[in-house]
Amino acid sequence: MTAAVFFGCAFIAFGPAFALYIFTIATEPLRIIFLIAGAFFWLVSLLLSSLVWFIAGTITGHKDGPVQKYLLIFGVLVSVLIQEAFRFAYYRLLKKANEGLKAINPEETTPSMRLLAYVSGLGFGIMSGVFSFVNTLSDSLGPGTVGIHGDSPQFFIHSAFMTLVIILLHIFWGIVFFDGCEKKRWCALLVVVLTHLLVSALRQDGLCREVP
Repeated sequence: MTAAVFFGCAFIAFGPAFALYIFTIATEPLRIIFLIAGAFFWLVSLLLSSLVWFIAGTITGHKDGPVQKYLLIFGVLVSVLIQEAFRFAYYRLLKKANEGLKAINPEETTPSMRLLAYVSGLGFGIMSGVFSFVNTLSDSLGPGTVGIHGDSPQFFIHSAFMTLVIILLHIFWGIVFFDGCEKKRWCALLVVVLTHLLVSALRQDGLCREVP
């Protein structure tokens, strides 16, 4: 049963992203490079977020109660802002790279920013999904029974669907964010940041309810 849960949740969480990679990215080496670069940018944002969390936890002395609650809220806020800052940095890097390619070889067809937005969003989403779900997925192999101590027996499948949603949302956020930067519609960037904050807050609240 544990193997069935493991593979079922893995396919739910990463199956659509893997299909998108196979059919839209794997055939083009340049897209693979941009995907890996996007995943790397998300990793660096995670490193900075972890550093801020560590410093904040050290300052507060890792106290329980209301302090821990406010620290969690602060951590979610900072993490989202850092991720979106790195998304903007990656946009600027891709913009400069495209301009450089056009200057070097004007006859060469360069990837559109809309395509790069999709690829970078998928890279952000896959890496975010891996880091948020891999520990939960490994626990599904056992030993133990989910729900025996009062937590939700559907925890693994809920986490799998949430991971899938986050991956797809990162694609959506990447496309909207890059389009907003291209057309200088700063309200689009604000929408991305606010919806990212909303989803992250709802996700943390859901995890706290399922795992007492």
